[in-house]
Amino acid sequence: MSLTDIGVSLVKLLPPEAAHTATIRALEKGLGAPLRAPVPDPILGTVLPKSGLKLSAPVGLAAGFDKNCEVPSAMARFGFGFIECGTVTPLPQPGNPKPRLFRLTEDQAVINRMGFNNFGLEYFVRRLSKYRAPVPLGANVGANKESADRIADYVRGIEAVAPHAAYVTVNISSPNTPGLRGLQDKASLEALLSACGEADRSGKPVFLKVAPDLDGEAISDIVAVVRKHGAWLSGLIVSNTTLARPDSLTSPKKNQAGGLSGVPLMVPSTEVLKAFAKALNGEFDLIGAGGIASAADAYAKICAGANAVQLYSALVYSGPGLVADIHRDLVALLKADGFTSLAQVVGKDL
Repeated sequence: MSLTDIGVSLVKLLPPEAAHTATIRALEKGLGAPLRAPVPDPILGTVLPKSGLKLSAPVGLAAGFDKNCEVPSAMARFGFGFIECGTVTPLPQPGNPKPRLFRLTEDQAVINRMGFNNFGLEYFVRRLSKYRAPVPLGANVGANKESADRIADYVRGIEAVAPHAAYVTVNISSPNTPGLRGLQDKASLEALLSACGEADRSGKPVFLKVAPDLDGEAISDIVAVVRKHGAWLSGLIVSNTTLARPDSLTSPKKNQAGGLSGVPLMVPSTEVLKAFAKALNGEFDLIGAGGIASAADAYAKICAGANAVQLYSALVYSGPGLVADIHRDLVALLKADGFTSLAQVVGKDL
């Protein structure tokens, strides 16, 4: 058992949010991360078609783990193909009252109602600007809970982080800021994308992160708005956490309020991903997120139309060594099916 594995086991003894904070502080001090990143098999290398993002491997770290951009270099050494920090809001905010993070161990899932707790743009950008690792680093931006103009918050966030980030994500799908998901409605999304399209993006790719709790009509509306008012976008990240509670959940904490992530999100988020992939037909890059805990999960997302994927919740149960395991097993899956590049698999099941 490695020192990292021992650390993961010890951290699990702490309450969830305390465990997360302890992990960030340990990584800040240089504890727990490998000295250097593993070298990925060349078969995993890919270039996202519209954004032009060059990835040495397709599995990235989703936003939410490193909200304040404090340990991206350490996380890059675990073998992630890309890293996303945030969500950051223009002004610091404490988020929702504690407790607000819950392990559903029986379901290999997590419920959170964090509420965009973060130290604000000034702190975030100061950290972001110092990043020097070769792994692409994205910045996920949001709006303050008490903001009088949430669209202006997104414009401000984009313009602040874009000079220093490899890409930017506009997060309108967190269920833990009241009214935020309303920005996915047709008229609101038109206004948001029109305003953000005028922002100074420093030539960087921008992604829109959407919820999994979308029916066919909502998906069609988002696709139509993205094509018309968001043609400047590079792509979508599908998806955020869900407000749904599948009947399969067995944990006594299953009825806690907040967004559910982890294994139970894999199937529904992949169905929504597939719907977007079919509708967009390769016009935009797609990053698949939600429920990935194995190479088979990552492969399924890519076959459903994802150009790359992200995970976070699975690290709670399997530790950061999972990333290298997924990449290793993904190579085996690709070769077993006779593929010579990751790009050949994108959308195979559509």
